[in-house]
Amino acid sequence: MGLAQLHREILGCTRCVEAGYLQQAAPVLSGYPDNRIMLIGQAPGAVEAVRRLPFQGRSRKVLMGWLMRGGFSSEAQIRRQVYMTSITKCFPGKGSGGGDRRPRPGRGRPVPLISRSAAGIGQARAADPGGRARPRPLPAGRQLDTLVGRLFDLTGREVRSRERVRPLIVPLPHPSGASRWLNAVENRLLLEQALRRLRPLARSLLDAQLVGA
Repeated sequence: MGLAQLHREILGCTRCVEAGYLQQAAPVLSGYPDNRIMLIGQAPGAVEAVRRLPFQGRSRKVLMGWLMRGGFSSEAQIRRQVYMTSITKCFPGKGSGGGDRRPRPGRGRPVPLISRSAAGIGQARAADPGGRARPRPLPAGRQLDTLVGRLFDLTGREVRSRERVRPLIVPLPHPSGASRWLNAVENRLLLEQALRRLRPLARSLLDAQLVGA
């Protein structure tokens, strides 16, 4: 199935509305068939639901800053050359505590859609492993500080930086200010290590993408 057809399927999906989870579907999509890097988040937020573009809320500047430290030259380059998606395609609404409701299993058919998107996209995947945004291959039950700063293949095996394995998963923390994980100095060092490991991967894939354009 081509990416355009997959996007049409996502845009036409009403399963969460029919199940009573959402009043109205508003899938958020952004990506091109020639992208070789995929960014996977947890779910669109309220701002994304209106603008219908990923990563538009308060955490946008933080995330884009990380990715520029990780090998990209600008936000414009990121948005053109990175396929951006999330486990849940629509904003799940507000939770009882005032924050965004966390995606629940069974909503939005996340794994098949992610897998089908990935089949034609990335060789490296930057993922936000906070909450339910952890891609299935990453080791279950692991704390964030055992994931960020390391590389994994699609089986969940940790990969050394010099190994020629593709695709690779590069876990990143959640960029939201609501997360306190980065308050600890040792966790900020893990983030720096993750961005250092992302940098040569991003540059090599971007060079290959430009050559093939």
